[in-house]
Amino acid sequence: MLLQNLSALQKLFKTTFIYGLATVLPRILGLILTPFYIHELPAKADYGVYSSLMVYLILGNVLLSYGMETAFFRFMNKSERKAEVQSTALTALSISSVLFLVIGFLLRNTIAVWLDYQPTFIGYAVGILSLDALVVIPFAWFRNQEMPIKYSFVKISNVLINLLLNILFFVGFPRFFGDQPQGFMANFVFADKVHYIFLANLMASGVTLLMVLPLYKRIGFSFDKVLFKKMFAYAFPVLIAGIAYSINEGFDKLILRYMLPKSIADDVVGIYAACYKLGVFMTLFVTAFKLGVEPFFFSHANKKDAKQTYANITLYFSIFGSFIVLFVVVYADILKRILIPEQAYWEALWVVPFILMANLCLGIYHNLSVWYKVTDKTWYGAAISLVGAVITLSLNFILIPTMSYKGAAIATLAAYSGMMFISYYFGQKNYKIPYNVKKIGLYMGTCVVYAILSFYVFNRNLYVGTLFVFLFLLMIYSLEGKALKKTLKKNDN
Repeated sequence: MLLQNLSALQKLFKTTFIYGLATVLPRILGLILTPFYIHELPAKADYGVYSSLMVYLILGNVLLSYGMETAFFRFMNKSERKAEVQSTALTALSISSVLFLVIGFLLRNTIAVWLDYQPTFIGYAVGILSLDALVVIPFAWFRNQEMPIKYSFVKISNVLINLLLNILFFVGFPRFFGDQPQGFMANFVFADKVHYIFLANLMASGVTLLMVLPLYKRIGFSFDKVLFKKMFAYAFPVLIAGIAYSINEGFDKLILRYMLPKSIADDVVGIYAACYKLGVFMTLFVTAFKLGVEPFFFSHANKKDAKQTYANITLYFSIFGSFIVLFVVVYADILKRILIPEQAYWEALWVVPFILMANLCLGIYHNLSVWYKVTDKTWYGAAISLVGAVITLSLNFILIPTMSYKGAAIATLAAYSGMMFISYYFGQKNYKIPYNVKKIGLYMGTCVVYAILSFYVFNRNLYVGTLFVFLFLLMIYSLEGKALKKTLKKNDN
């Protein structure tokens, strides 16, 4: 059964690999910069300020794209008026982004008082959000045209520019200009080094917009009100789901910041956010897979064997995802020395298995979400995400006062696993897909048992953990070995 639709799956995995490079490299940048920031920023509270403000950037990206990316894919695949679809989407996002830039910049001081940040940081955030929103449709256009190489080139360029600017600001400027530069360069040297993080991001986003600017001319500006209303009606539930996702993904850090005593809040957010970064290995896999699989879902929706293909994809995802979770849990003590070099941050390592499993559940949820996307029932996705947001907020408010960041990690896992089960339940009622639930449950269950034993019972003993990794690989080989061998033989032929 796993061999059905082999060519379609191979194409998906090839595309996912290329998109994965564009996704993995920005995350690798994050991995590189995490120890860099921890070393360069003088206090844990500084890293906490940066991490909490990034949560607002995640929410802002969702609000400023307002579901148009997903609507773009759907209407480009089902509408005969493709030129009108892409130009209407581009025009709408361009107008809303420019309006946000102007209004946000004018109100930056007021916003800074509300959120308790420096006004300059709010200015950076407004600029970054506006520039990022202006490239949403060009990037979606690359993906829809199946041009992963060009997509990846622009994304990777952004990563390299961001990295070089961080090195220049943190290392180069103090060396070349000292602590008190004169003239024009005085505007770019700060005692508070958090400025450099956002300034590098802002400049990299500006260069990215310049790189995709030729697509603005190719797509063109025009606006069809009737078409936009239809697209927005489809996109609005996606927007609601995106807002809920932002709450699930980052509001634990904000709640920590505002619920804990001010004297320790940014410190706690800093150590929690640093250890949260160990979950990035799972996030890399989930994000890369989602980038490749979303256009694939829509393009295969009308094929006779689409449901079986979706089921096979979810099984493969579960196998790889479960292995990643177990691997990171077992070797967390090695990875922490690379990603979190300061021992003061290790206090929050307890959260790592919870964050990894939460992201695995989120990845499976993305796979399961195909049913409401291809049937245009996106309100289900919004409702499910809202349930997840309610779980996140409720458990955070309940658990953080007594458990601090541990409560935040538990809430994240509860939210994403809840969304996964709810989506599966309603999906089977509305668009039944023959998922191999027994196998998926076996892989995930075994992963959870081994992870708990390795991390909490055997206290991260490398020998015991490595044995569990070997046993898990042996299970994969025994259950999937024949199918893999047949697949390789077909490839050779």
